[in-house]
Amino acid sequence: CGGTVGAIFTCPLEVIKTRLQSSKLAFRTVYYPQVQLGTISGEGMVRPTSVSPGLFSVLKSILEKEGPRSLFRGLGPNLVGVAPSRAVYFACYSKAKEQFNSMFVPNSNIVHVCSAGSAAFITNSLMNPIWMVKTRMQLERKVRGSKPMNALQCARYVYQTEGIRGFYRGLTASYAGISETIICFAIYESLKKHLKEVKLPPSSNGTERNSTSFFGLMVAAAVSKGCASCIAYPHEVIRTRLREEGTKYKTFIQTARLVAREEGYLAFYRGLFAQLIRQIPNTAIVLSTYELIVYLLEDHAK
Repeated sequence: CGGTVGAIFTCPLEVIKTRLQSSKLAFRTVYYPQVQLGTISGEGMVRPTSVSPGLFSVLKSILEKEGPRSLFRGLGPNLVGVAPSRAVYFACYSKAKEQFNSMFVPNSNIVHVCSAGSAAFITNSLMNPIWMVKTRMQLERKVRGSKPMNALQCARYVYQTEGIRGFYRGLTASYAGISETIICFAIYESLKKHLKEVKLPPSSNGTERNSTSFFGLMVAAAVSKGCASCIAYPHEVIRTRLREEGTKYKTFIQTARLVAREEGYLAFYRGLFAQLIRQIPNTAIVLSTYELIVYLLEDHAK
């Protein structure tokens, strides 16, 4: 239920992020004055420069040209995929954890990292067709008043034009994105360890101490997710480019080289701000709530 509500409220940010990542983003031209030395008149020259629009510029453009409903493009596939993806992930995580506990030190960091990576690998492989349709719908631009494709129409169109392989475009980039989960977990576990070592002053009521610990876990989760997103974010841009219709982007490495050569390395971070706004609060709430449930269960067992 929480994932569904979160998907609905964050859908506009995801649409904006996907548009910013796209190669079809409309750049605006800005003219900067440039002084030309050695001229008799001493007048400056005008140097045109292409500037990527920001989050609010894209939001304004969507509202003016396509209408408010376009901010919820791809919501259907997202809602369909949220519950199954969580179910598949946690089922695979539990099974993998059992296997890795017999291979490594039980419940160690390496066990959690390997389990999370394995679960993410299987989940991405199974759910990629749904996320592919979602991205295509978010990238579709329709003028206000025209009827855009729904999820079934979009899926049918992908199958007719690209076949089954079309549903798995961007899968290699999703595999690269597993590194974000691993980085996030490694930082979070390290911060959580430091939090446990901090001695909080005793209080007559344990509620204040528990709330402080809970707040600390939320901060740790937010910091870890923010760092992981900034480090691994380029894979998201590459994945969106690979999922675009009829583009020159074919493979992960080829797309990375092409983007770097034609647009510069900053292009790999277009839409990062929208991603941070969307993901950090959600991750902080999910991880801290998980820790709270584990704490309550352990306390009840005692």
